[in-house]
Amino acid sequence: MSIFLNLLKAFAVGGALCVIGEFLELKTRLTPARILVGYIIAGVILSAAGLYGPLADFAGAGATVPLTGFGHALTTGVKHAVQEIGLIGAFTGGLTGTAAGIAAAVFFGAVMALIFKPRPKE
Repeated sequence: MSIFLNLLKAFAVGGALCVIGEFLELKTRLTPARILVGYIIAGVILSAAGLYGPLADFAGAGATVPLTGFGHALTTGVKHAVQEIGLIGAFTGGLTGTAAGIAAAVFFGAVMALIFKPRPKE
């Protein structure tokens, strides 16, 4: 039963984040790129304020997979790096904290490009 509850929490939180994005796209003049950047900035701000960590603990993948989770990962990486190596960690921690996700995105993107035949939009 706990697996079902975890899935429900992840679906509810991830779905709520998607609803917010859809609302912003339909009701404002913001472009999708600006909305995506806004999500990353919101994740950074909420994480720096100490609000996103508990949400990520509660919802799991429903909060860590969307772009707000990427902002949270950047902030968490910077916090750890600053504690370990000082001020220079503010410049290196974000990349260190998100390196695995970025590498996976590049790798799987390349694999999909090899498997399927990408072509420009017409």
